[in-house]
Amino acid sequence: MSARKLFRRFAETTSRYAGKPMAFILAVALVAVWATTGPLFGFGDTWQLVINTSTTIITFLMVFLIQNSQNRDTAALQIKLDELIRTSQAHNALLDLEELDEEDLDRIRKHYRKLAHTAYTSIDTIEQDARDLHNDENGDGGNGTPG
Repeated sequence: MSARKLFRRFAETTSRYAGKPMAFILAVALVAVWATTGPLFGFGDTWQLVINTSTTIITFLMVFLIQNSQNRDTAALQIKLDELIRTSQAHNALLDLEELDEEDLDRIRKHYRKLAHTAYTSIDTIEQDARDLHNDENGDGGNGTPG
C-alpha cells in the first residue's frame, strides 16, 4: 500500500473516531485525571506543561488530518454537484466554478442574487395561489367560508 493511501486511510479513520462521543468522553476523562493530579504535583510548572504540550501537539496534528478528510469530502461533493449540473438543465458554465477568481464569482453571485430577489417578490403570489387552491379544495369558494 502506498504512503498516500496509508495516510488517507489513517486520516479518514482518525477523523471519523475523533468526531464520536467516546472520543470526547476520553478527552474529558484525560483532562479530569490531569486536573486531579494537580495537588500531587503541587500545581507546578511541569504539571501545567504536560497538558499544554499534549493538547498543542494533538491539536496541531488533528488540524492536518481533519483538513485532509475535509478536502476529500469537498472534492467528492463538488464532483457530485458538477454531475448534477451536467445532467440537468442548469448552465454547464457553472461546472468547475471553484476554479474562478473572486471577481468572476462575485459577478455570477450578483446574477443569482437578482434571480433570487425576483423569486422572493413572487412569494406573495405563490402564497395567495396556495391559499386559493386550499380553499377551493375545501369547497369554501375562496373566501374562507363554506359555500
